[in-house]
Amino acid sequence: MKILYYDCFAGISGDMNLGALIDLGVNPDYLRQELQKLNIDGFQLKTEKAARRGINGTLATIIIENPENEKHRHLRHIEEIVNSSTLSDQVKKTALNIFNRIAVAEAKVHDIDIQKVHFHEVGALDSIADIVGAAICLDYLKVDKVLSSPVQLGGGTVKCAHGIMPVPAPATALIVENIPVRTGLVQHEATTPTGAAILAATVDEFTNNIEFPISKTAYGIGQRDVSEVANVLRVYLLESSQPDKDVKSENATVLECNIDDMKPEHFEFLMDILLDKGASDVWFTPIVMKKSRPAQMISVLCVPDKAKILKEVLFKHSTTLGIREQHIQKHLLTRDEQIVTTEYGDVHIKLSYYGGKVLHSKPEFEDCKLLAVQNNVSVSDIEKAALNALQNEN
Repeated sequence: MKILYYDCFAGISGDMNLGALIDLGVNPDYLRQELQKLNIDGFQLKTEKAARRGINGTLATIIIENPENEKHRHLRHIEEIVNSSTLSDQVKKTALNIFNRIAVAEAKVHDIDIQKVHFHEVGALDSIADIVGAAICLDYLKVDKVLSSPVQLGGGTVKCAHGIMPVPAPATALIVENIPVRTGLVQHEATTPTGAAILAATVDEFTNNIEFPISKTAYGIGQRDVSEVANVLRVYLLESSQPDKDVKSENATVLECNIDDMKPEHFEFLMDILLDKGASDVWFTPIVMKKSRPAQMISVLCVPDKAKILKEVLFKHSTTLGIREQHIQKHLLTRDEQIVTTEYGDVHIKLSYYGGKVLHSKPEFEDCKLLAVQNNVSVSDIEKAALNALQNEN
């Protein structure tokens, strides 16, 4: 397994990303040739070796040939440029996903339709090249997974097309929602909207843990050199000799609260409505609170986008006065479902895989219960018959 890991200790921008991935091994001539497939003139990619605070790496700069003639574009113009190019379908998909992240954020900030967003910094040629270039570089590296550390946003203020804004800029703040971040290392914009969108669109998991051997380290050099912190983006190439393609990682949220004053029969209703509103799982844990009061800890697992509505459910349908929220990563086995025919009837069986082999086989309980009643046998008899049928079929 080949993994790209972003170490964003000093933030990330579009040009820092290009520099880091070129330093990691992307051929700059190949990148230039692919960028020409956009069929737009007026810019060129310059790469050179540079250093910040003694750290050497690659400085990538998109040079605009006639900046006075530079125009800004709407999302539909950028989509037309990308879709009409001869870039690969995967590169187009990745690039448009990054652009869309920014467009959605800008639309929310200005309360307008996404297609009416008038890109300023991101609609310019240098940002188009940064974003499409990011997609080209990722496709070139052919990694199986992309990981990232928490993202340093910086501090202070930044000058944007709309005036002086706090760091993170409003669009950046929206893009990094549900992404672990840090602030205040430097008093300037450490992570740009473009850098944030590249991470949001391509990273599979945000973590501080590097579990695989590092085969290569590279640095993208930032344009700014005004603080004691090295303005660089560090990336690692991690490689494992034991690929694990049957395990998928994804971000998740856990909501928890402790309750000692709710009627026991109300818990079942609360669980039902939480699951109905999109919770992945709900469980209750008996606990002892202060003054030896018996209580229940309610835990709710969900995708990050469902956290807001599930918090509303907890506040409305339980007696809790507060909720704890944690952002975690889930690691899931590949799963499948198969229908087998037994002497009692058809049964769905859930299968999970690890290392390319079936790890667990579990007959669907509701199917087994129904067939047990219909055939006047035990549930265990139905389960055994289903597993035997599965073994015979395979």
